[in-house]
Amino acid sequence: MNSQTQEFTISGSAGLLECRLDQPQNSPRGIALIAHPHPLYGGTMDNKVVQTLARAFIAVGYLSVRMNFRGVGQSGGTHDAGHGETDDMALLHAHMSAQYPDLPIALAGFSFGTLVQSQLQQRLLTQEKPAQRLVLVGSAAGKWAMPSVPSDTLLIHGEQDDTIPLSDVLDWARPQDLPVIVIPGADHFFHRKLHHIKQLVIDYWHP
Repeated sequence: MNSQTQEFTISGSAGLLECRLDQPQNSPRGIALIAHPHPLYGGTMDNKVVQTLARAFIAVGYLSVRMNFRGVGQSGGTHDAGHGETDDMALLHAHMSAQYPDLPIALAGFSFGTLVQSQLQQRLLTQEKPAQRLVLVGSAAGKWAMPSVPSDTLLIHGEQDDTIPLSDVLDWARPQDLPVIVIPGADHFFHRKLHHIKQLVIDYWHP
């Protein structure tokens, strides 16, 4: 994302996993793990929505960490329909927790990445160490069986998303009484609307 981006790998069950970390200017006050869209449809950690989320978290003083899921870029293995990808994100969570044990960890994802992060949050809840907050952009509700998420989840969706219709997201959110922030005129990839995502995250964190 910039000249200061640090690249590293962690060992997953399917092979090495390619990761990148971006630091805020001052001492970090948290860590954000960011999950990318569907690997079989061109999703990578360099996706523009993923990078927008990374920039937003840097702006609020968080370390921003991205990972290429198995089978993407230099990461080993093959796509595993969200199961192995959740395992891989759990390993990244454990790795960053060990590196920075005193910092809270937020989970953020775009599209397929929202499935991974919501599944990871369920695991963390059963371990009684939930993530600080979730940010789900272009939620995968309706495409996959999304688990419930905490009531303080920041849920952002495009009004004109034709990949994951807004109506499907509302059907998933309604039983949870979960607010959905709708970006008027936005498509699935938030073309010309990325600035809204960044500002919503910044406002939500109140740095």
